[in-house]
Amino acid sequence: MNPYFVGLLVPIAVSLLLQKRRKVEKKRGVPVDVGGEPGYAIRNHRFEHPVETHWEGVTTLAELFEHACKEYVYMPLLGTRKLISREIESSPDGRSFEKLHLGEYEWKCYAEAFKSVSNFSSGLIQLGHQKDERVAIFAETRAEWQIALQACFRQNISVVTIYASLGEEALCHSLNETEVTTVVCGQEFKKLIDIGWQLDSVKRVIYVNEEGISAQVSLAKNSTSWTVASFEEVCKLGIEAPIDANMPLPSDVAVIMYTSGSTGLPKGVMMTHRNVLATLSAVMTIVPELGKKDIYMAYLPLAHILELAAETLMAAVGASIGYGSALTLTDTSSKIKKGTLGDASALKPTLMTAVPAILDRVRDGVRKKVDANGGVAKKLFDIGYSRRLAAMNGSWLGAWGVEKLLWDRLVFTKVRAILGGKIRFVLSGGAPLSGDTQRFINICLGAPIGQGYGLTETCAGGTFSEYDDTSVGRVGAPLPCSYIKLIDWAEGGYLTTDSPMPRGEIVIGGPNVTKGYFKNEAKTSEVYKDDERGLRWFYSGDIGRFHPDGCLEIIDRKKDIVKLQHGEYVSLGKVEAALAMSPYVENIMIHADPFNSYCVALVVAAQSELEKWASQQRLAYSDFCDLCQKQEAVKEVLGSLATVAKQARLEKFETPAKVKLIPDPWTPESGLVTAALKLKREVIRKKYENDLAELYA
Repeated sequence: MNPYFVGLLVPIAVSLLLQKRRKVEKKRGVPVDVGGEPGYAIRNHRFEHPVETHWEGVTTLAELFEHACKEYVYMPLLGTRKLISREIESSPDGRSFEKLHLGEYEWKCYAEAFKSVSNFSSGLIQLGHQKDERVAIFAETRAEWQIALQACFRQNISVVTIYASLGEEALCHSLNETEVTTVVCGQEFKKLIDIGWQLDSVKRVIYVNEEGISAQVSLAKNSTSWTVASFEEVCKLGIEAPIDANMPLPSDVAVIMYTSGSTGLPKGVMMTHRNVLATLSAVMTIVPELGKKDIYMAYLPLAHILELAAETLMAAVGASIGYGSALTLTDTSSKIKKGTLGDASALKPTLMTAVPAILDRVRDGVRKKVDANGGVAKKLFDIGYSRRLAAMNGSWLGAWGVEKLLWDRLVFTKVRAILGGKIRFVLSGGAPLSGDTQRFINICLGAPIGQGYGLTETCAGGTFSEYDDTSVGRVGAPLPCSYIKLIDWAEGGYLTTDSPMPRGEIVIGGPNVTKGYFKNEAKTSEVYKDDERGLRWFYSGDIGRFHPDGCLEIIDRKKDIVKLQHGEYVSLGKVEAALAMSPYVENIMIHADPFNSYCVALVVAAQSELEKWASQQRLAYSDFCDLCQKQEAVKEVLGSLATVAKQARLEKFETPAKVKLIPDPWTPESGLVTAALKLKREVIRKKYENDLAELYA
């Protein structure tokens, strides 16, 4: 054999053997003795007790921000793109679309951001806001959101966070329940005015000055009794009459975060400074070398704990935060003018967070583009992907070393350019990410994905996969701020004595577990418990199992399990995750009627894929809505679902027997999914109750 190849194979073989040995030997989580309800508990292998703060002398979020601003004075912190032009484009079918031409990022350094925070903090008090009153931030993710948040912290004012996409009823409920007196908003001003007559306590509205808001400002001044001021005017008040900071205690409530409400009205989760700081401190021990060289792409809703925690952490370590949106993220995003740069291309971030639905879209978008190009480009992509996948799965014959670099340069560099080409780490939170998507993103972006599991009620803290953990389908070992305990759920058949892995309901304990739900003691006492050792626990309702190395896998959810007529249990979320792999599925909801022996599905059809199929079949139709009514299309999608179900080894009773195709997407604006793109099952069931009844007729 050629000595050159022997020289290549020997280090690869040794590396693989060592890697395999490490995988066998490494314990990421270890058993721990805890109080409370009996169960099987695991802690992080490096920390015997939950961590509370990573920064010496820092016990609140207000102290953390001030500490960072003093350390990273002239480093860029908050970046925003200037709007160059806004245009309306029309499609051949007569629909109109807004397209934006955005400029380069313009930055505020840490010192400038701290000055803005101090000025807004003083101006807020000068405007008339009392220190025992609450402020609500009802706006899209942007620099002013973060400035307003930190300004409130400096005066020990609790902030109520509300999704910008929230409907009128939920918005009114959130503001009235918390007795908010001041609201910070942007283009969402119109929603506030529309429900103004129903708001009991709002006295002041501070708006972010942007194009088209002047008419709303005039309307509010003429039709309400509110004091209305721009963000700049409030800062100016603070400059003219500065007020000393009124710093909070660790036990003070920093945020009342309203969940997006997948069932019923949203609940307000009360987070103390200590709670959030514990999660941030734990993440510092997991993600390597976080610091001033990092650039973070901020585009998820700041009203979501994942984004709020991520941005707060970025500001703590000297990183730069560039603001964007899901609709302007890439060069081909729906609101970006053709030929101009999306946010990621302009920013070139090193870090980003994402929910599984967004990563699924990135995967599908890349695959569709590759398939559309066809020819040599598609063959190269397919070969390169299969070679890298083999290596990721541990095969000696996969693409390692020089060959890996070759495929990166030849194929994957172009894919990485979609998100700026510099990504080194992606944090995925919310629902568990599918193994297929995790592998695809890892190979195509060349960056590991940190799978996390946590809830609003635990300040996003729970578990987190370590940097060197390339396994898929799991959400990592416990974060150092948390203990994770499984308790028996006998009714569902999940026991901690199960073999080969203990299974049960996931209960999270630690300093990151929040106080409870605002003005909802009944619900709080139902899912929060304090044990005899003084540790607080949250009962998640999710079902998990522990792998031998101490990593957690989410396998079910108590609320999503339905018992069919003949006693079979259907896990709706599990089936939906499997069937979402069909190319015809944009979104899907499985419905199981307990009085029937089969389940059915509502499928938001993937327009491009279904229309491509119709074209190949020479099937005539007037528009996409008409195509979704065609029995041929329904039959094709049903067949695809059956194929995917078989590949996922679903039982026959888990595979939908009938399906209804939906032409319109489910968006947060429609009220059918949350801002994190989770299904609002009851809302969807109510909207499509006639269709569901027909499927069972």
